[in-house]
Amino acid sequence: MSPLRLFRTVAVAEAITWALLLSGMFLKYVTETTELGVRIGGMLHGIVFIAYCLTAVVVGVDQRWTTKRLLLGLLASIPPFFTVWFDRSAERRGELGSSWRLVSATPAGHERPVAWLLRNPLRGLVAGLAAVVVLTGVALVAGPPVG
Repeated sequence: MSPLRLFRTVAVAEAITWALLLSGMFLKYVTETTELGVRIGGMLHGIVFIAYCLTAVVVGVDQRWTTKRLLLGLLASIPPFFTVWFDRSAERRGELGSSWRLVSATPAGHERPVAWLLRNPLRGLVAGLAAVVVLTGVALVAGPPVG
């Protein structure tokens, strides 16, 4: 899977889970019919939000995004649906390639962990899933963003 395809998939998934969460909030606060949409949509959105942030870091390091561009990509996860806008913008700017640079290039110091993830795809996938699970657990322990 190319950096473009991976990033786009996760960016769209993040936007879809935003829509689910917003729909759940409508049901909870406007129609006052159920909290189930917020519980399910909130959990799904939280998981995909974390996956998006991790994906942005991996893709950003591999594609040599500037620090400013990477921060913009991470900030795009906060307002609803901005991940899709950021994805399209990055593609237009040529910042999402069709191949992984660090699979064959010699990595700089900070690029080594990303290069290892990309050169060992099965281990990288397991490490990525483990990171999502651990970070989701931390978020659950910390509690909701608004008390």
